[in-house]
Amino acid sequence: MPPFQRYLAWLGKLMTGDAGLSLVNGQPVAALIGSRLGNSLILAGVTALVAVPLALTLGITSAVWRGSLYDRVVGASTVMVVSVPEFLVASAAVLIFAVHLQWVPALSQLGRINGLFDAIRVFALPVMTLTFVVVAQMARMTRAALVDVLSSSYVEMARLKGASQMRIVLWHALPNAIGPIANAIAFSLSFLLGGVIIVETIFNYPGIAKLMVDGVSTRDLPLVQACAMLFCAAYLVLVTAADVAAILANPRLRQG
Repeated sequence: MPPFQRYLAWLGKLMTGDAGLSLVNGQPVAALIGSRLGNSLILAGVTALVAVPLALTLGITSAVWRGSLYDRVVGASTVMVVSVPEFLVASAAVLIFAVHLQWVPALSQLGRINGLFDAIRVFALPVMTLTFVVVAQMARMTRAALVDVLSSSYVEMARLKGASQMRIVLWHALPNAIGPIANAIAFSLSFLLGGVIIVETIFNYPGIAKLMVDGVSTRDLPLVQACAMLFCAAYLVLVTAADVAAILANPRLRQG
């Protein structure tokens, strides 16, 4: 059978939940992924809970106080953070917080979680590293989207009518910037798909990305293919959700 026919046959089975068998241990690939999927979702969810509010706060306040010293400091900081690769942030975090200060463990061992304090110590370094990956870009895109809205004519009219700054931002600017901000959040969170591979490997976190790296090292092609397709599907879901949010937030797009 030609390679493209074998690929189409594998893709058809994948749509039904059959990703084949692992070449290393003979176990179903779907079972291997299922045992790690929950861990990756927990890591992504905790990161989103930390990164999204922080990035929105930085982006919104920078847009409101654009041109100020605070705006310049946040802008310079986000540029610096964007230019730093994930593996450098993770390595520096391990050296500072795990080796020198010994506040948190260097490896994320989920089996040692016995309470909230243990969970915070285990997730601290991976979440902090992934937050660095997404916060800077998300904050910059949020600021750009809100600055455009704050410069519009209806916001100027509300300002001339004597509306307070908080009312202008909450009632006039933010509702009209939901679409671009949703796109900023979705595209920034999509960077987690690349950053999580490095983070899970460095911190030995038992997630999908670590499973994929192990599959590459053992040349387990069915496992690598299934993990790659899962990452692609997650990216498409994020992008589609951003487009849907933009359509729902913009009446002109809904009418079109």
